[in-house]
Amino acid sequence: MPEPRGPAAKLLAGAVRVYQKYLSGLKMGSTCRFDPVCSTYALKAVSVHGAGKGGVLTAARLSKCGPWHPGGYDPVPNPGYWITETVK
Repeated sequence: MPEPRGPAAKLLAGAVRVYQKYLSGLKMGSTCRFDPVCSTYALKAVSVHGAGKGGVLTAARLSKCGPWHPGGYDPVPNPGYWITETVK
């Protein structure tokens, strides 16, 4: 995974790492229905796309967390794209 560029991206990536290290372990087992898990998705999105677009992609991903969405494989889109088409 590339290093986040810019101070805002580094700040967001640091916040996600704090969540992963100190808060994620407080849950009883894995609760994310996506692959990769949401915190890993957030780190990659911010690292690849920067703070603005990576933050929007992460917010969109987190909005899918709920019983109304089946989950599954949902990778971070390649640079220059907003969505990733999944092959079924």
